[in-house]
Amino acid sequence: MSCYVQHSLGHRSLSSTEIYINIEHTLFEAGANDEFTVKVAEKPEEIKTLLELGFEYILQKDNLIFLRKRK
Repeated sequence: MSCYVQHSLGHRSLSSTEIYINIEHTLFEAGANDEFTVKVAEKPEEIKTLLELGFEYILQKDNLIFLRKRK
């Protein structure tokens, strides 16, 4: 897997790639906090405020924007 990621990222050194792999394992390892706060916004100002608070865009359905933030 490391070589695939290394090639995909265009790294010459595997040690550079391992930094990203270690970050990924830390963030998404089994037992990591998979709980989210979910917000729904419709107006541009609501969306802007939530993004500034660290929420990430998930999807848009009709006129509603769904965002989430890890608890």
